[in-house]
Amino acid sequence: MSKSNEQLLLVPGESGWEVWQRGAEGGFTLLSETGVTHAGEITSFPAGEITMLFPVKFLTAVPMRVTSDDESLFPDLAALHAERLGLRPDPMAGQLTDVFVVAREKENTALVAVFLRSPADGDLPRRGPKGFDISARAYPPLHAPLVVWKEFGRWVFAVFHEGRLAYCQATAVDAAQPDAALAREIRLSLMQLSMQGLHFDVPRVVVWSSQELLETAAFQSVFKAPVDVAHRPAPVLPEPLSKLLPADVRAARRAAQRRRTLTLAVSAAALAYLGIIGWFAYGLWQTSAETRKLTAQAKAAAPDGEAYADHIARWDELAHAIDLTYSPVDILHRIASSIPVNSGLRLKTAEISATEVKLIGEAPQLQAVNTFSLNLGKNNGLTHFTWQTPEPNQSTRGWEFVFSAEVPAADSQP
Repeated sequence: MSKSNEQLLLVPGESGWEVWQRGAEGGFTLLSETGVTHAGEITSFPAGEITMLFPVKFLTAVPMRVTSDDESLFPDLAALHAERLGLRPDPMAGQLTDVFVVAREKENTALVAVFLRSPADGDLPRRGPKGFDISARAYPPLHAPLVVWKEFGRWVFAVFHEGRLAYCQATAVDAAQPDAALAREIRLSLMQLSMQGLHFDVPRVVVWSSQELLETAAFQSVFKAPVDVAHRPAPVLPEPLSKLLPADVRAARRAAQRRRTLTLAVSAAALAYLGIIGWFAYGLWQTSAETRKLTAQAKAAAPDGEAYADHIARWDELAHAIDLTYSPVDILHRIASSIPVNSGLRLKTAEISATEVKLIGEAPQLQAVNTFSLNLGKNNGLTHFTWQTPEPNQSTRGWEFVFSAEVPAADSQP
């Protein structure tokens, strides 16, 4: 195999990104452990095509059952289900969703939809990968329904059904050992899925770790099941590869900035051109011949001036559509960045337009709601909104809140 046809896997490891290379026998072998958690910091790769496996913390997995076996309907059904859960991927950031079949029954199909968060600066390698997938699909165990391992210092887990990924999630636990807190968090996630009608039996647990000795008594106590410890196996290339294809948002915005700069340059050139015509017109005004020539030039330039004025008017009319300040997607991104980290606060409904916002959500603790309210008011990207944040109401699951905001009438015009 020539170097141009070499295949590389960029895999999230226990402490940083790992580079794996396909060997002569077809399997992948570990080439290097970079020790960095941002793929953009990897300075060089060997020659070959790169397939990047996104870590579990980069995505949200949504298992579901649909009463259809028509694969062409699965993406739309998954999108509708995601809308009800408040998941709206950024349409400007590429293909951030995909759907995988878990099990098929007559007129009933079990699916897992994955929703990738928009890649931030440094999340993607400098050399564009040939394809993308998720790390949990690169390890299909045949006899282990629940597998736990570490990615970038944080414990993650995945549930499998007959070797196919059914669910995966990153936890908030970064302990050296798989302790009782980790076991409880995993069990709570499985209980929440069970309440949605998605039941996962756990007769056996597998923990992948590079450590030789791990204390597994906590897992055995919580799950009442045997726990096996093993080294994480070599990854395999998922078949078929996912449809995930994130776009470089920064490049798109740079292109938009170049278009705006070009428009300003054209405007400045047009103004300079009209100024030169005026200056020459004053010198040529004394003779009728020159006046007639100037009049002819003005008439010839009139259509360009009208077209330019029409262009500016239309551009101003499109301000709400092209200005990122009024983009519902960017507004949602600013709101999401105001959610306290690891607080458990989530939005159940987010109705967003260029001038109005309504947020309905819940949090396990009152402090998380209050912090979120303060963050909204301090967010520089949301200063043009006037927020209404009434006191939250306590519920059986914590605290529920309804926040709203709108742009004052004086600011509603661009």
